[in-house]
Amino acid sequence: MFSDAEAAALYDLLNPWDPDRRPGDRFYFPLIMGAESVLDVGCGTGAMLHVARDRGHRGRLVGLDPDRAALDRARRRSDVEWIEGTAAEARSGAGFDLAVMTGHAFQNLVTDEELRASLAAIHAALRPGGRFAFETRHPQARAWEGWTAANPEDISEVVTETGRALRYWHEVESVIGDVVTFHGTVADPDGTVLRVLSESLRFLDVAALGGFLAEAGFEIEAQHGSWDAAPIDGSSREIITIARRG
Repeated sequence: MFSDAEAAALYDLLNPWDPDRRPGDRFYFPLIMGAESVLDVGCGTGAMLHVARDRGHRGRLVGLDPDRAALDRARRRSDVEWIEGTAAEARSGAGFDLAVMTGHAFQNLVTDEELRASLAAIHAALRPGGRFAFETRHPQARAWEGWTAANPEDISEVVTETGRALRYWHEVESVIGDVVTFHGTVADPDGTVLRVLSESLRFLDVAALGGFLAEAGFEIEAQHGSWDAAPIDGSSREIITIARRG
């Protein structure tokens, strides 16, 4: 067996939040530290808000996520507010200066209905002029083509907090329109499968993304194609967006 709690701990091993070493985290860090109040939508295990508090953020920090096991891990700290819920359930009128969705969490909003409801709720949770920062993989880069055990770079081998060695890799199941469905396999080093975790992600292009943001009342303040703030071009792998509540 491989429990939900173990899956949450594995996520932290595979995705450590470190603004000193990881370009994406470095991009978000000054935005978070410069905002008096921050809503982390899809906060997962809360690693980003943990680091922000450790490094001196004294304002309001709130993490929102529907995954109870991940939130149980996040709640090891009590100086951050943790809320169980989806993006569409963000509280209206909360007056946040900044909302963020990191780790490509935005791509988990798969249907038009989810996108519209989530963007409307995030918009309503911000103060007038508040900002929403997030990233989504640019579909032109076709990142999913590397999500396979045949790609050595996609196989991760880690040792858990309890000293257990694990292997993790992906396999794509389908690509239908702009939605990619895949699964991640957690296994012992000998290949014995412990758990299969399924997920679907939506790959919006720049025009489609802009349409959803405008419909929700957001104005795009900046968009970048990479973490060094380069403009979006034909080689970009990311669509990194800072949008402002109009």
